[in-house]
Amino acid sequence: MHDLVRRLHPLCRSITGDGVRGTLEIIGEHLPLAVREVPTGTEVLDWTVPKEWNIRDAYVKDASGRRVIDFRESNLHVVGYSVPVSGTYSLAELRPRLHTLPEQPGLVPYRTSYYAETWGFCLSQDALDGLRDEDGPFEVRIDSTLAAGSLTYGEYVVPGRLPEEVMISCHVCHPSLANDNLAGIAVAVALARRLREPRHTYRFLFAPGTIGAITWLARNRERLHLVAAGLTLACAGDPGALTYKRSRRGDALVDRAVTHVLRDRPHEVLEFSPYGYDERQFCSPGFDLPFGSLTRTPYAGYPEYHTSGDNPDFVTPAAMEDTLDALTRVVEVLEHERTYLNLSPYGEPQLGRRGLYGSLGGRSDTKQAQMAMLWVLNLSDGEHGLLDIADRSGLPFAAVKGAAESLLDAGLLKEKA
Repeated sequence: MHDLVRRLHPLCRSITGDGVRGTLEIIGEHLPLAVREVPTGTEVLDWTVPKEWNIRDAYVKDASGRRVIDFRESNLHVVGYSVPVSGTYSLAELRPRLHTLPEQPGLVPYRTSYYAETWGFCLSQDALDGLRDEDGPFEVRIDSTLAAGSLTYGEYVVPGRLPEEVMISCHVCHPSLANDNLAGIAVAVALARRLREPRHTYRFLFAPGTIGAITWLARNRERLHLVAAGLTLACAGDPGALTYKRSRRGDALVDRAVTHVLRDRPHEVLEFSPYGYDERQFCSPGFDLPFGSLTRTPYAGYPEYHTSGDNPDFVTPAAMEDTLDALTRVVEVLEHERTYLNLSPYGEPQLGRRGLYGSLGGRSDTKQAQMAMLWVLNLSDGEHGLLDIADRSGLPFAAVKGAAESLLDAGLLKEKA
């Protein structure tokens, strides 16, 4: 996962353009993506697919010809979607177009201007403080194009036994920001590669933020009823604890599954708000899909957020592994959630003569397994699912699932139709 983050980091991504295509091409080496192109001008809900932006080079040179701001050093140095520029400017003329972080003077900020045609550069406050009027005039060049093209997104579907889908959505529109989107992409790829003949169908969406999700929703309205659970995945590799933001519904299966999995590890659960990543599009009131958001430190919650400090050294393999482990456990809950009926509900059935107690002898978790059987028997009344039982008993979902499987084999349970 960390190698994938490092490989994707140099690409100049935006909401459209060859940086997105290059990103999807690399993801496509790991997953057989279906790549979609949606032409500029296409109406998508209340939006319109914008012009496509591409950039080849950009710089500000001082009078000696030295590049004092250089796109080749970092693609964060150019305001995203900057229109082409070629000219000579004094430092005073240039200053209004130079963006810095005075409170973090050593870092370069990330700035964009998607829907207003303008241009600018980003640099550290330290670098700006080093520029002098006498170093000019300054040659400014942005070799970019903003023209009719398309918006690009990719999908990978793992077919399941059921048509109902679990969706994992990652945004692919940010340039060299390792945690903000690349760690989430890498974890999603790893999760997709783990899935083998699942019960649900799993759809992985790699799309530009906001406009990409809106475009996907506009093009898939007839099948949204199949979405049984969804997660936006971002900020998946920083050292902070896992954070889950509930869906708009607040009590959807995905909300309950994630909060159950996070119960036994450091975490924070946030209530839904219409601000953040693309969960706000999936949870817009007209769609109201069961979509939550999983991050480590959330949106704008760490000093490196949207700066050059969000680099591959900021994200760690251990953090991404922890995020992947949590997601894998969420998938286990979603895959195995069932509601059963106790076929011997009058009094406690004799487990010993069915070999159920004997089968537990010598196990390190004998007491937990016994308690799981008793809880499953007691609450398998057709009204409580395994996740209800795990939450109420305080037992791990895996223990409850294992107990249910043993009781099913012994003829003491049947699945509710």
